[in-house]
Amino acid sequence: MHPKLFEIPFIKWPVGTYGPMLVIGFLAAITLIRHLTRKYQTDPQHITNAALYSLIGGVIGARLFYVIHYYESYRDNFFDIFKVWKGGLELLGGVIVAIAVIIIYLIYHKLPIRRYLDILAIGLMLALVFGRIGCFLNGCCFGKPANFPLAVRFPYHSYAYYNQINPNLERNRSEPHLKLPDDYFYYINEQGFGELKPFNELTVRQQREVLEGKYRCLPVHPTQLYSSTTAAIICLILFLFWKRAQKYPTGFLAQSGSTFSLMFILYGIMRFNIEFLRDDNPFEYAWWAVYKGGTVSQNISIYMIILGMTLIIFFNAIKSKKRKP
Repeated sequence: MHPKLFEIPFIKWPVGTYGPMLVIGFLAAITLIRHLTRKYQTDPQHITNAALYSLIGGVIGARLFYVIHYYESYRDNFFDIFKVWKGGLELLGGVIVAIAVIIIYLIYHKLPIRRYLDILAIGLMLALVFGRIGCFLNGCCFGKPANFPLAVRFPYHSYAYYNQINPNLERNRSEPHLKLPDDYFYYINEQGFGELKPFNELTVRQQREVLEGKYRCLPVHPTQLYSSTTAAIICLILFLFWKRAQKYPTGFLAQSGSTFSLMFILYGIMRFNIEFLRDDNPFEYAWWAVYKGGTVSQNISIYMIILGMTLIIFFNAIKSKKRKP
Protein backbone atom coordinates (compact mmCIF):
# COMPACT_ATOMS: atom_id res chain seq x y z
CA MET A 1 0.00 0.00 0.00
CA HIS A 2 1.36 3.40 -1.02
CA PRO A 3 -1.56 5.89 -1.17
CA LYS A 4 0.50 9.09 -1.59
CA LEU A 5 2.88 9.36 -4.52
CA PHE A 6 4.34 12.74 -3.58
CA GLU A 7 3.40 16.17 -2.26
CA ILE A 8 3.45 19.31 -4.40
CA PRO A 9 5.96 21.75 -2.86
CA PHE A 10 4.83 25.02 -1.25
CA ILE A 11 1.08 24.33 -1.48
CA LYS A 12 1.55 20.89 0.15
CA TRP A 13 -1.07 19.30 -2.07
CA PRO A 14 -0.77 15.51 -1.87
CA VAL A 15 -0.83 13.54 -5.12
CA GLY A 16 -2.13 10.03 -4.61
CA THR A 17 -1.18 6.90 -6.50
CA TYR A 18 -4.73 6.04 -7.56
CA GLY A 19 -5.07 9.00 -9.95
CA PRO A 20 -1.78 8.41 -11.79
CA MET A 21 -2.61 4.72 -12.20
CA LEU A 22 -5.94 5.72 -13.77
CA VAL A 23 -4.06 8.01 -16.14
CA ILE A 24 -1.64 5.22 -17.07
CA GLY A 25 -4.58 2.91 -17.71
CA PHE A 26 -6.26 5.62 -19.78
CA LEU A 27 -3.14 6.14 -21.92
CA ALA A 28 -2.67 2.39 -22.39
CA ALA A 29 -6.30 2.01 -23.46
CA ILE A 30 -6.04 4.95 -25.89
CA THR A 31 -2.89 3.51 -27.48
CA LEU A 32 -4.54 0.12 -27.93
CA ILE A 33 -7.82 1.55 -29.28
CA ARG A 34 -6.02 3.79 -31.78
CA HIS A 35 -4.02 0.77 -32.97
CA LEU A 36 -7.07 -1.47 -33.38
CA THR A 37 -9.12 1.19 -35.21
CA ARG A 38 -6.52 1.80 -37.92
CA LYS A 39 -8.31 -0.60 -40.26
CA TYR A 40 -11.43 1.60 -40.19
CA GLN A 41 -9.44 4.51 -41.69
CA THR A 42 -11.00 6.99 -39.31
CA ASP A 43 -9.39 10.21 -38.15
CA PRO A 44 -7.46 9.10 -35.02
CA GLN A 45 -8.31 12.44 -33.45
CA HIS A 46 -11.85 11.15 -33.02
CA ILE A 47 -10.52 8.37 -30.82
CA THR A 48 -8.46 10.77 -28.71
CA ASN A 49 -11.35 13.23 -28.32
CA ALA A 50 -13.83 10.51 -27.38
CA ALA A 51 -11.37 9.11 -24.85
CA LEU A 52 -10.76 12.51 -23.26
CA TYR A 53 -14.48 13.18 -22.91
CA SER A 54 -15.00 9.70 -21.50
CA LEU A 55 -12.19 10.25 -18.97
CA ILE A 56 -13.85 13.42 -17.71
CA GLY A 57 -17.25 11.74 -17.66
CA GLY A 58 -15.77 8.68 -15.99
CA VAL A 59 -14.30 10.68 -13.11
CA ILE A 60 -17.61 12.51 -12.62
CA GLY A 61 -19.52 9.21 -12.78
CA ALA A 62 -17.14 7.48 -10.35
CA ARG A 63 -17.51 10.35 -7.88
CA LEU A 64 -21.28 10.52 -8.32
CA PHE A 65 -21.72 6.81 -7.65
CA TYR A 66 -19.53 7.06 -4.54
CA VAL A 67 -21.48 10.03 -3.17
CA ILE A 68 -24.79 8.25 -3.78
CA HIS A 69 -23.40 5.09 -2.20
CA TYR A 70 -22.21 6.95 0.91
CA TYR A 71 -24.79 9.73 0.94
CA GLU A 72 -24.93 9.89 4.74
CA SER A 73 -21.33 11.13 4.84
CA TYR A 74 -22.12 14.09 2.58
CA ARG A 75 -25.64 15.01 3.63
CA ASP A 76 -24.47 17.58 6.16
CA ASN A 77 -21.25 18.53 4.32
CA PHE A 78 -22.35 19.33 0.78
CA PHE A 79 -19.09 20.92 -0.38
CA ASP A 80 -17.15 17.78 0.58
CA ILE A 81 -18.67 16.25 -2.54
CA PHE A 82 -16.20 18.25 -4.63
CA LYS A 83 -13.10 17.27 -2.61
CA VAL A 84 -12.11 14.46 -4.96
CA TRP A 85 -8.46 14.68 -3.86
CA LYS A 86 -9.49 13.23 -0.49
CA GLY A 87 -10.56 10.01 -2.19
CA GLY A 88 -13.91 8.49 -2.97
CA LEU A 89 -14.39 7.10 -6.47
CA GLU A 90 -16.31 4.02 -7.55
CA LEU A 91 -14.77 2.49 -10.64
CA LEU A 92 -17.99 0.81 -11.76
CA GLY A 93 -19.81 4.15 -11.85
CA GLY A 94 -16.99 5.66 -13.86
CA VAL A 95 -17.12 2.88 -16.44
CA ILE A 96 -20.89 3.20 -16.90
CA VAL A 97 -20.78 6.98 -17.44
CA ALA A 98 -17.68 6.74 -19.66
CA ILE A 99 -19.46 4.26 -21.97
CA ALA A 100 -22.51 6.55 -22.16
CA VAL A 101 -20.30 9.54 -23.08
CA ILE A 102 -18.56 7.59 -25.85
CA ILE A 103 -21.86 6.37 -27.31
CA ILE A 104 -23.14 9.96 -27.44
CA TYR A 105 -19.91 11.06 -29.13
CA LEU A 106 -20.10 8.29 -31.74
CA ILE A 107 -23.74 9.11 -32.52
CA TYR A 108 -22.99 12.82 -32.84
CA HIS A 109 -20.14 12.23 -35.30
CA LYS A 110 -22.05 9.49 -37.16
CA LEU A 111 -19.35 6.88 -36.65
CA PRO A 112 -20.04 3.11 -36.80
CA ILE A 113 -21.16 2.73 -33.19
CA ARG A 114 -21.04 -1.04 -32.75
CA ARG A 115 -17.64 -1.43 -34.40
CA TYR A 116 -16.09 1.14 -32.11
CA LEU A 117 -17.83 -0.19 -29.03
CA ASP A 118 -16.27 -3.61 -29.66
CA ILE A 119 -12.80 -2.07 -29.62
CA LEU A 120 -13.74 0.18 -26.70
CA ALA A 121 -14.58 -2.92 -24.65
CA ILE A 122 -11.06 -4.27 -25.11
CA GLY A 123 -9.55 -0.92 -24.14
CA LEU A 124 -11.76 -0.57 -21.06
CA MET A 125 -10.58 -3.89 -19.68
CA LEU A 126 -6.96 -2.86 -20.23
CA ALA A 127 -7.59 0.40 -18.35
CA LEU A 128 -9.18 -1.60 -15.53
CA VAL A 129 -5.98 -3.64 -15.14
CA PHE A 130 -4.12 -0.48 -14.08
CA GLY A 131 -7.08 1.03 -12.24
CA ARG A 132 -7.27 -1.91 -9.85
CA ILE A 133 -3.54 -1.75 -9.20
CA GLY A 134 -4.24 1.85 -8.19
CA CYS A 135 -6.88 0.54 -5.77
CA PHE A 136 -4.30 -1.78 -4.23
CA LEU A 137 -1.80 1.04 -3.76
CA ASN A 138 -4.54 3.26 -2.32
CA GLY A 139 -5.70 0.52 0.06
CA CYS A 140 -9.38 0.65 -0.93
CA CYS A 141 -11.55 -2.23 -2.26
CA PHE A 142 -9.90 -4.57 0.26
CA GLY A 143 -10.79 -8.19 0.90
CA LYS A 144 -11.90 -10.29 3.84
CA PRO A 145 -9.43 -11.69 6.37
CA ALA A 146 -7.74 -14.79 4.97
CA ASN A 147 -4.92 -17.08 6.00
CA PHE A 148 -3.17 -18.34 2.89
CA PRO A 149 0.07 -17.54 1.02
CA LEU A 150 -1.39 -14.85 -1.28
CA ALA A 151 -2.98 -12.87 1.56
CA VAL A 152 -1.57 -9.39 2.29
CA ARG A 153 -1.45 -7.16 5.36
CA PHE A 154 -2.30 -3.48 5.14
CA PRO A 155 -0.74 -0.97 7.55
CA TYR A 156 -2.11 0.71 10.64
CA HIS A 157 -4.66 3.44 9.83
CA SER A 158 -5.47 1.89 6.42
CA TYR A 159 -9.03 1.35 5.22
CA ALA A 160 -8.71 -2.38 5.89
CA TYR A 161 -7.40 -1.80 9.41
CA TYR A 162 -10.23 0.58 10.27
CA ASN A 163 -12.68 -1.98 8.96
CA GLN A 164 -11.15 -4.74 11.08
CA ILE A 165 -11.05 -2.88 14.39
CA ASN A 166 -14.64 -1.59 14.15
CA PRO A 167 -18.02 -3.31 13.87
CA ASN A 168 -19.61 -3.15 10.42
CA LEU A 169 -23.36 -3.15 10.83
CA GLU A 170 -23.88 -2.64 7.07
CA ARG A 171 -22.32 -6.07 6.57
CA ASN A 172 -24.19 -7.64 9.52
CA ARG A 173 -21.05 -7.71 11.69
CA SER A 174 -21.71 -6.49 15.21
CA GLU A 175 -18.19 -7.30 16.47
CA PRO A 176 -14.84 -6.23 15.02
CA HIS A 177 -12.51 -8.74 13.40
CA LEU A 178 -9.69 -7.41 15.57
CA LYS A 179 -10.37 -6.24 19.14
CA LEU A 180 -8.12 -3.31 20.09
CA PRO A 181 -7.79 -2.02 23.69
CA ASP A 182 -9.51 1.32 24.33
CA ASP A 183 -6.23 3.21 24.80
CA TYR A 184 -5.51 2.92 21.05
CA PHE A 185 -8.49 5.20 20.34
CA TYR A 186 -9.30 8.86 20.85
CA TYR A 187 -12.84 7.82 21.60
CA ILE A 188 -15.37 5.01 21.05
CA ASN A 189 -19.01 5.95 20.47
CA GLU A 190 -22.12 4.15 21.69
CA GLN A 191 -22.26 2.00 18.54
CA GLY A 192 -18.74 0.73 19.20
CA PHE A 193 -17.02 2.71 16.43
CA GLY A 194 -13.65 4.16 17.43
CA GLU A 195 -11.34 6.87 16.08
CA LEU A 196 -7.75 5.62 16.04
CA LYS A 197 -4.87 7.65 17.40
CA PRO A 198 -2.16 8.57 14.87
CA PHE A 199 0.77 6.17 14.85
CA ASN A 200 3.17 8.76 16.30
CA GLU A 201 0.92 9.26 19.34
CA LEU A 202 1.09 5.59 20.30
CA THR A 203 3.58 4.39 22.90
CA VAL A 204 6.62 2.43 21.74
CA ARG A 205 5.00 -0.79 22.95
CA GLN A 206 1.75 0.01 21.12
CA GLN A 207 3.65 0.84 17.92
CA ARG A 208 5.40 -2.51 18.11
CA GLU A 209 2.09 -4.31 18.65
CA VAL A 210 0.41 -2.74 15.58
CA LEU A 211 3.48 -3.29 13.39
CA GLU A 212 4.41 -6.85 14.24
CA GLY A 213 2.48 -7.91 17.32
CA LYS A 214 -1.01 -9.21 18.03
CA TYR A 215 -2.72 -5.97 16.98
CA ARG A 216 -1.32 -5.69 13.48
CA CYS A 217 -3.72 -5.84 10.55
CA LEU A 218 -5.06 -9.30 9.78
CA PRO A 219 -4.02 -10.70 6.37
CA VAL A 220 -6.72 -10.23 3.74
CA HIS A 221 -7.55 -11.33 0.22
CA PRO A 222 -5.81 -8.98 -2.29
CA THR A 223 -9.09 -8.54 -4.14
CA GLN A 224 -7.73 -5.53 -6.03
CA LEU A 225 -5.05 -7.73 -7.61
CA TYR A 226 -7.62 -10.46 -8.28
CA SER A 227 -9.66 -7.87 -10.17
CA SER A 228 -6.62 -6.61 -12.06
CA THR A 229 -5.62 -10.13 -13.11
CA THR A 230 -9.11 -11.14 -14.20
CA ALA A 231 -9.46 -7.85 -16.11
CA ALA A 232 -6.28 -8.75 -18.03
CA ILE A 233 -7.72 -12.18 -18.82
CA ILE A 234 -11.03 -10.67 -19.97
CA CYS A 235 -9.11 -8.17 -22.11
CA LEU A 236 -7.29 -11.04 -23.84
CA ILE A 237 -10.52 -13.04 -24.31
CA LEU A 238 -12.29 -10.03 -25.84
CA PHE A 239 -9.36 -9.34 -28.15
CA LEU A 240 -9.31 -12.96 -29.40
CA PHE A 241 -13.11 -12.91 -29.77
CA TRP A 242 -12.87 -9.67 -31.78
CA LYS A 243 -10.04 -11.03 -33.97
CA ARG A 244 -12.10 -14.14 -34.71
CA ALA A 245 -15.03 -11.93 -35.75
CA GLN A 246 -12.73 -9.99 -38.11
CA LYS A 247 -11.47 -13.21 -39.68
CA TYR A 248 -14.86 -14.93 -39.92
CA PRO A 249 -17.40 -12.07 -40.22
CA THR A 250 -20.23 -14.46 -41.05
CA GLY A 251 -19.48 -16.84 -38.17
CA PHE A 252 -21.43 -17.45 -34.99
CA LEU A 253 -21.76 -14.28 -32.85
CA ALA A 254 -19.37 -12.44 -35.21
CA GLN A 255 -21.65 -9.48 -35.84
CA SER A 256 -20.58 -6.02 -34.69
CA GLY A 257 -21.44 -5.34 -31.06
CA SER A 258 -20.92 -8.90 -29.86
CA THR A 259 -17.53 -8.19 -28.28
CA PHE A 260 -19.00 -5.20 -26.46
CA SER A 261 -21.90 -7.33 -25.25
CA LEU A 262 -19.56 -10.08 -24.08
CA MET A 263 -17.69 -7.54 -21.97
CA PHE A 264 -20.80 -6.94 -19.83
CA ILE A 265 -21.27 -10.66 -19.31
CA LEU A 266 -17.66 -11.49 -18.43
CA TYR A 267 -17.12 -8.43 -16.26
CA GLY A 268 -20.46 -8.95 -14.51
CA ILE A 269 -19.58 -12.56 -13.66
CA MET A 270 -16.12 -11.57 -12.47
CA ARG A 271 -17.31 -8.68 -10.30
CA PHE A 272 -20.20 -10.64 -8.83
CA ASN A 273 -17.89 -13.40 -7.60
CA ILE A 274 -15.06 -11.17 -6.36
CA GLU A 275 -17.58 -9.31 -4.19
CA PHE A 276 -17.86 -12.46 -2.07
CA LEU A 277 -14.19 -11.99 -1.12
CA ARG A 278 -14.37 -8.23 -0.50
CA ASP A 279 -15.09 -6.77 2.92
CA ASP A 280 -15.80 -3.11 2.16
CA ASN A 281 -19.08 -2.72 0.28
CA PRO A 282 -22.27 -2.77 2.38
CA PHE A 283 -25.00 -5.31 1.72
CA GLU A 284 -27.95 -3.98 -0.25
CA TYR A 285 -31.60 -4.44 0.73
CA ALA A 286 -33.17 -1.83 -1.54
CA TRP A 287 -36.44 -2.47 -3.36
CA TRP A 288 -34.67 -2.48 -6.73
CA ALA A 289 -32.16 -5.15 -5.71
CA VAL A 290 -32.39 -8.50 -7.50
CA TYR A 291 -29.97 -10.13 -5.07
CA LYS A 292 -31.12 -8.65 -1.77
CA GLY A 293 -28.47 -10.41 0.30
CA GLY A 294 -25.62 -9.03 -1.79
CA THR A 295 -23.85 -5.75 -2.35
CA VAL A 296 -24.72 -2.87 -4.67
CA SER A 297 -21.99 -4.00 -7.08
CA GLN A 298 -23.35 -7.56 -7.14
CA ASN A 299 -26.78 -6.26 -8.08
CA ILE A 300 -25.34 -4.03 -10.79
CA SER A 301 -23.33 -7.03 -12.02
CA ILE A 302 -26.53 -9.04 -12.45
CA TYR A 303 -28.05 -6.25 -14.50
CA MET A 304 -24.85 -6.06 -16.57
CA ILE A 305 -25.03 -9.79 -17.35
CA ILE A 306 -28.67 -9.47 -18.36
CA LEU A 307 -27.84 -6.42 -20.51
CA GLY A 308 -24.97 -8.24 -22.22
CA MET A 309 -27.12 -11.26 -23.05
CA THR A 310 -29.93 -9.02 -24.30
CA LEU A 311 -27.56 -7.09 -26.57
CA ILE A 312 -26.13 -10.29 -28.06
CA ILE A 313 -29.63 -11.55 -28.86
CA PHE A 314 -30.58 -8.14 -30.28
CA PHE A 315 -27.50 -7.83 -32.49
CA ASN A 316 -27.92 -11.41 -33.68
CA ALA A 317 -31.56 -10.68 -34.55
CA ILE A 318 -30.50 -7.64 -36.58
CA LYS A 319 -28.03 -9.80 -38.51
CA SER A 320 -30.59 -12.55 -39.18
CA LYS A 321 -33.18 -10.02 -40.33
CA LYS A 322 -30.75 -8.42 -42.78
CA ARG A 323 -29.92 -11.79 -44.28
CA LYS A 324 -33.52 -12.61 -45.11
CA PRO A 325 -34.36 -12.26 -48.85
